[in-house]
Amino acid sequence: MAKQARVQFPKHFLWGVATSAHQVEGNMHNQWSEWEKAQAKALATQSQYKFGDLPSWPRIGEAAKDPNQYISGRSTNHAEFYPQDFDLAQKMGLNSWRFSVEWSRIEPEEGSWNAEAIKYYKAYLAALSEAGLEPVMTLFHFTLPTWFADRGGFAKRSNIKYFVQFVDKLMNELGTGVRYIITINEPGVYASESYLQGNWPPNVRSKWQAYRVLCNLATAHNRVAKLLRAKSRRYKIAIAKNVSYVYPGDDSWLSRVSARVIQFVEHDYFLRKVMRQSDFIGVNYYQSQRVYGYRVHNPETVPSDLGWIMQPDHLELVLQRLALHYKKPLMITENGVADGRDKFRKQWLAQSILAMQRAIANGVDLLGYIHWSFMDNFEWDKGYWPHFGLCEVDPKTLQRKPRPSALWYARFLQQQKGSHAHEK
Repeated sequence: MAKQARVQFPKHFLWGVATSAHQVEGNMHNQWSEWEKAQAKALATQSQYKFGDLPSWPRIGEAAKDPNQYISGRSTNHAEFYPQDFDLAQKMGLNSWRFSVEWSRIEPEEGSWNAEAIKYYKAYLAALSEAGLEPVMTLFHFTLPTWFADRGGFAKRSNIKYFVQFVDKLMNELGTGVRYIITINEPGVYASESYLQGNWPPNVRSKWQAYRVLCNLATAHNRVAKLLRAKSRRYKIAIAKNVSYVYPGDDSWLSRVSARVIQFVEHDYFLRKVMRQSDFIGVNYYQSQRVYGYRVHNPETVPSDLGWIMQPDHLELVLQRLALHYKKPLMITENGVADGRDKFRKQWLAQSILAMQRAIANGVDLLGYIHWSFMDNFEWDKGYWPHFGLCEVDPKTLQRKPRPSALWYARFLQQQKGSHAHEK
């Protein structure tokens, strides 16, 4: 183990952070911004029922019960502050930044293109280049223009053409500034939360609808990937797939079979649909699933502020399984922990880094590690109270302040640079 821990990361390894437009830019008008205004009071009222049993509740309860927490509003105003954010990321030693383009800003009405929004994203990419940050661009990260949602969104196969047209226009404008492209973020989460469990807009509860959305997202990825390849061979295209490590908690036949079934339904079914049109796999890893019988029973460990178990070391097992099954390069496109006190984030980062080193030592082709997130932001139906940021954000001034874990991470990245300089 000690020998493996000294494995060097590749010289051009991407050390980045992830954001998404709706969660950080501010002042959005899309299907989610309309929904949150209607749902804020209900989400605040339900919070104690959902999260009141968590060890973190005494700390988070007051914020979680505030309806204002669930309105994205100006968010972190990243749309204005991005030059300072990129400068801070560069000073921390990061060399990559994952972001999403907001479709609703670029095409607010069907067929009507907003020149100012396109100009904004051009300036955004230029600023990334200036700061030495490799852009990883996401095309769909949960939010939709209201006109597209009104047409039925991705629940209708005939609507996929609108997404492809948007990407076509976007890449004609921005294509020269980007190499890594994530077509769709967490298709399984989107289909489940929006169309199976009904927690997110449009609040549908239907297994058939969820299945149809999942299949349509796979088709959308494949069509967009073909379009992008026709434009340029330099693009590296992927899905950002939410992946957990699913494992049996005992040796019983039922536990082993159930773990395999969950693994297939939640992960492999979709991945098999998109692998031919993917250059790498984007891996979003947050937690594992231990299966007893036909149910998930995770260990009784100290949970994160969201109640998620913390097993960052399982990242190694996730990477090795994906590399073995799909024979593709991997990029960790999200990985992090909700930890408002910054009590566990340093340990999370350290264990994740060791897990990656062990995976690389075992032959995994790993392109980079993109942490969620650069700063605290709007966490969808959870609002502002979960804190995933390396930097905390003052709710009044919006000033960014690196947490102790971020300073530790910056020192580690400095050591990485030093070791590569020493190689020369």
